Amino acid sequence: MSEMTQTAAKPRIERSATASRTYAIFLIIGLVALILAPMFFYPIFLMKLLCFALFACAFNLLLGYTGLLSFGHATFFGGAAYFTAHVVKEWGFPPELGILTGVVGAALLGLIMGFFAIRRQGIYFAMITLALSQMFFFFCLQAKFTEGEDGIQSVPRGHLFGFIDLSGSTNMYYFVLAVFLIGMVIIWRFINSPFGMILRSIRENEPRAISLGYSVARYKLGAFVMSAALAGLAGGLKALVFQFATLTDVAWQMSGEVILMTLLGGIGTLIGPIFGAGLVVTLQNYLATSQFPVTIVTGVIFMVCVLVFRRGIIGEFYASRLGRKLGFEHRR
Repeated sequence: MSEMTQTAAKPRIERSATASRTYAIFLIIGLVALILAPMFFYPIFLMKLLCFALFACAFNLLLGYTGLLSFGHATFFGGAAYFTAHVVKEWGFPPELGILTGVVGAALLGLIMGFFAIRRQGIYFAMITLALSQMFFFFCLQAKFTEGEDGIQSVPRGHLFGFIDLSGSTNMYYFVLAVFLIGMVIIWRFINSPFGMILRSIRENEPRAISLGYSVARYKLGAFVMSAALAGLAGGLKALVFQFATLTDVAWQMSGEVILMTLLGGIGTLIGPIFGAGLVVTLQNYLATSQFPVTIVTGVIFMVCVLVFRRGIIGEFYASRLGRKLGFEHRR
């Protein structure tokens, strides 16, 4: 019996080793490409892509690994952008403390919103997050520190740690890249921790998790706050990259945009949201000066994706014969 078990386990071990090697190869290629990218592409475009990729990955942490569809993540992204822009411009905070302020502020907003939202499930959860997000939008419209419809303009990038000048696009790009990589490591560690495994069990069968004695509400709230904090990290970076924070960052359309990015790439995958964010940001960038309306083009792509790639583009690749041969596994 033990020999049969060992024989059955061999293919599984080989697939795991193949997957590890494949991931390592793709990781090295990706890192080299990101380091060399400013030589071939406009740095502002690349920084925007990284900010929204981190935002989409933060949202995927909640939807893909916990099963909670939030329509209010613009609150954390835009709220952190406002907090970071205000403390950097008005209080003279250095960029690292400005971003930290945005992350803490987004986490507190996530704690408040999550406290009310996690008491409901499904469409009711989504509608509560949307309603609370709209309340925060109108707060930003009326609050004095946000400067209303004008937003906070001319935000200085400052000097990182007091001596690295971020006014240049190259230094700013590598700072954004470093923060993006740190954020991805945090997400990877989070979803592969025992906490992340419990979240997956809640997503798959919540009554079962409750019967095993887990405090489901606390785990959901923890995931919500973590997702909000990482979305705030992306929002704070965005405020420094573009040097402004406006109502667009907290509007419900921003929440819809990050949902689109995540679904296009593939929910429940680590790199799917990055791919989806890259696709949407690239379309927005290159179609902005053309005769084609960006929203219609992205809508058509989303419709095709829903009809053809039900798991998202990366999710379908993982489920394909090539993906399985390379050792990838689609975990939804």
